[in-house]
Amino acid sequence: TSFLSLTVFSRMETVEAADGLENASSSARRSGQTSLLDSGEDFEVVDEEDFDEEPPPLEDVGGGMEKSSDETAKRSPHEEPEAPAQLDEWLDVLGNGQLKKKVTAPGKGRASRPQKGQNVRIHLKASLVDGTLVEDQPNFSFTLGDSDVIQALDLTVQLMEMGEKALIQSDPKYAYGDRGSLEPRVPPNAQLSLEVELLEATDAPDVELLPPAEKIALASRKRERGNVHYQRGDYAFAVNSYSIALQIAESSSKVDIRPEEEDELLDVRVKCLNNMAASQLKLDHYDAALKSCVSALEHQPDNIKALFRMGKVLSLKGEYTEAIQTLRKALKLDPSNKTIHAELSKLVKKHSEQRGAEQAMYKKMLGNPSSPGATPKPQAKSSWGLSWKWLFGATAVAIGGVALSVVIAARN
Repeated sequence: TSFLSLTVFSRMETVEAADGLENASSSARRSGQTSLLDSGEDFEVVDEEDFDEEPPPLEDVGGGMEKSSDETAKRSPHEEPEAPAQLDEWLDVLGNGQLKKKVTAPGKGRASRPQKGQNVRIHLKASLVDGTLVEDQPNFSFTLGDSDVIQALDLTVQLMEMGEKALIQSDPKYAYGDRGSLEPRVPPNAQLSLEVELLEATDAPDVELLPPAEKIALASRKRERGNVHYQRGDYAFAVNSYSIALQIAESSSKVDIRPEEEDELLDVRVKCLNNMAASQLKLDHYDAALKSCVSALEHQPDNIKALFRMGKVLSLKGEYTEAIQTLRKALKLDPSNKTIHAELSKLVKKHSEQRGAEQAMYKKMLGNPSSPGATPKPQAKSSWGLSWKWLFGATAVAIGGVALSVVIAARN
């Protein structure tokens, strides 16, 4: 138990970024909360208001596959074998008391534990703490470690053995958070009790060998899961899902692919890059967002959403001239777009104010002379009056000197 707690504890900060995630993108579509998923389109520019690095995927918890019998035989006689999971004993998975797991029926041993990246199939029952059943899925499948499900499942299934049955108690943070869910119907800030049986774990298919239609569908599902994270405000997990979708869409293909299928994959790639840039903007990762925009524009130079987000990124980085040029290009492609109009007007005003402030600072540094007609006139008037006074005084002295000379001469 101590070993498992320490192993998982190093991933706490990444896991705590999840403020409660929805169970699957299909559930989100049924709930009516995620309208943009129904259309399959990426985010519209009108919802822009304005990652630390992208969170690493969950680590394999519990040490993975068991050592072979030969390696076991080479163990030191003083080394104690790892104790199997005890029945009816609660395991504090994260060491914070917010996610606990208890084995109710043992499995087939540690060697049968699933690995990150595998597709797992489980029997899932989810209930509220008062016993209300909110979900019962006999054959629920997902990819382990891809953030396809709530974190309570993604973390604990990695600790289960094949055939094992376990009871899981989860804090809202690792379930559906403060927003809850409409499908399954879970109220906000609800603790969950999960009954899980691990039925199967299989390796994920080689995406290079997938038929193009299946590859497109898989990449789209991962992108839609990222959209669910984005709408719930879990932007770091959204970036992770978009990255996985992008890797699938960009993978090479060892099977024949038609031109129209290549165009579909390209469209998925651009949507992933656009949505990733939106998530990175929310995380204030401007350099990463700019890189995503540039990559999207390499595929589609006239993509309005990529141009708009690139303009926003450049503006936030203080590169106003380049930002204005980019937004003007976007506006030229879509002259009726009010959002681009508003952003461009705001940016031009901000740029003008910045230039005015810079000019004032330069004038102050260079000692800008005072404007004519303000203070020089009084100074000139005062100087002129002073000069006349001196002239009259000098004349009077001269006249007095002449008169004195005349009087003296007369006496003599």
